[in-house]
Amino acid sequence: MKRSNYLRSAAVISLGGIFAKGIGVLYRIPLTSLLGGYGMGLYQMAYPLFCVLLTFSSAGIPSAFSRTIAREEATGGNGGTLKTALKLFALLGACGTAIFCLLAPAMSRAQGSGELLRCYFALAPSVFLVALIAVFRGYFQGKNNMVPTALSEIVEQLFKAGLGLFFAYRYRENTPLAVASCLFAVTLSEAAALLCLYVRSLSEPKRRMLPACRVSGTEILFSALPVMAATSLLPLSQTLDSVVLVRLLGGSSQNAVALYGLFAGCALSLVSLPATASYGLAAAAVPAVARSFARGEEEAGTVKAMQALLLTLLFSLPCAAGLFFLARPIVSLLYGGLAPAETETLVLLVKTMSVSAAALAGVDTLAACLTGMGRAKKAAFSMLCAVVLKLLLQLALVGDPRFSVGGAAIAANACYLLAFFLDLYYTMKQKRGEKRDHDHRVGNKTGRRFGAGNRRHEGGTKSARAEYVARRGEFEG
Repeated sequence: MKRSNYLRSAAVISLGGIFAKGIGVLYRIPLTSLLGGYGMGLYQMAYPLFCVLLTFSSAGIPSAFSRTIAREEATGGNGGTLKTALKLFALLGACGTAIFCLLAPAMSRAQGSGELLRCYFALAPSVFLVALIAVFRGYFQGKNNMVPTALSEIVEQLFKAGLGLFFAYRYRENTPLAVASCLFAVTLSEAAALLCLYVRSLSEPKRRMLPACRVSGTEILFSALPVMAATSLLPLSQTLDSVVLVRLLGGSSQNAVALYGLFAGCALSLVSLPATASYGLAAAAVPAVARSFARGEEEAGTVKAMQALLLTLLFSLPCAAGLFFLARPIVSLLYGGLAPAETETLVLLVKTMSVSAAALAGVDTLAACLTGMGRAKKAAFSMLCAVVLKLLLQLALVGDPRFSVGGAAIAANACYLLAFFLDLYYTMKQKRGEKRDHDHRVGNKTGRRFGAGNRRHEGGTKSARAEYVARRGEFEG
């Protein structure tokens, strides 16, 4: 992919992400005023289980599926895998929704709030919808078309904010009902985003397919599994946070739910903004890096990964500095409806976690690059080490009144920094003989498919692609 095309793709999806996240941040300002600290605590406590099931049914699909599409195009394939992937992940999404409903009663009891049960049921259909959304986004991103992803994100946030504020105001006298209604607005927003992507897919040009190039559902699933494992660990740890942190905070504070809401619902949302805004760099990096590695150009792929990381840090580091030095005016502007004590707590959390703004953005970009390189297992290992460290620090710090919720912020910083440096190491590391083995494997595969014999990838792929183009011309003519 040419650098100008790569940057254009990254800019499109980043601008869409910034606009969508901006809507989300602005949405939380009046939402926090309407729901209060307790309502925001309930709102955030319902999300971790949702995120875990999303991970197992859909997370990682855009990256994994875009890598599949990009590798097909780089090696002369035209697999037409969209329908296969939709059927596969629709099934996984439906299973996720069913599991969500089955786990909801036990999870609400574990979190110590029976009022969450209704919230879980309102959110459950989103698991199915997001699985389908992820497939469509991965398909378009693999073709280096980032517009549908950006547009669907904006539509999703507009529906969530508009309907959410309507429901929050309508049921403002009944906080649990207002929270459940706001979560149902999330479900409706996912339906709107899915409809947007489906309509866009209808305008895609229909191309006839060479049967030998079809990718099976099993291949798609196994290519997505390592990515899903890498992306599941953080949401899983956040689900554990919603239980562990509330219980640990309850030992030293009377407002544990409100403190958790300030940490997860406000501080973490602000810290995640740079990562969301720079998501386009990660999304555009997957097909770019995957194409290079598919052609046996590992060094070029690594260079593209480092370029993506550099651009991410150039954006996220100033954001981190801004969060540290401007924490108080930012909190006052965005969350002016909080009580004075809650405002002070939130300012401290934002300052403490400002370092995570850059680290988390870097983790997202590097994990995406590792996916494009076919090293998603390394990203999964890095995140596993990071979440274990975070849990240990939480157990050591949060229960201590001297740290309280500040201990959770310190643990989060350590988690993201460790994941960042491990991912950076695995991105830059070159295994001995890796290029030779990769060339031999891809060259043989291409040769068998297109009759190029067992020639090396450098020469075999070029002739195979030329033969493919000729064959496709005859097939479509």
